[in-house]
Amino acid sequence: MTLVTAGRVGKPHGLDGSFYVDGPRHPLPEGAEVVLGSMSRRVERRAGTDERPLIRLAGIDDPSAVRGETMLIEDELADDEWLAGDLASCTVVGLGPVTKVVDGPSCSLLELDDGTLVPLVSDAIESIDLDAREIRVNREFLG
Repeated sequence: MTLVTAGRVGKPHGLDGSFYVDGPRHPLPEGAEVVLGSMSRRVERRAGTDERPLIRLAGIDDPSAVRGETMLIEDELADDEWLAGDLASCTVVGLGPVTKVVDGPSCSLLELDDGTLVPLVSDAIESIDLDAREIRVNREFLG
């Protein structure tokens, strides 16, 4: 198990501390433990839809104070999933080292040391070898 992104604290809803989850990547059922900042919080309420979950976390009375913060949850990574921190220390073969992973509007992007952005999508990424610290890309797709 590893900590993965569950979504971000979104718009507050009502007066009980509930809020919508922006960019949900996990179902966040009642009773689930999430990490927000450096604190573990339990999901006390779960409503809404899978596309637009509405939750309340224990100890969060004013979600507007933490709006935009990332929530993390323990989960297994699928074979085609990686942690951003693992990719940030890799090299894109023929292009250079990855300095960070950036959340874009439609996908995550690998930012290289020269400022080049590589979309983290299957059309652009041919393979990721964490042991060799190498990422191979489809140069034709990138242009």
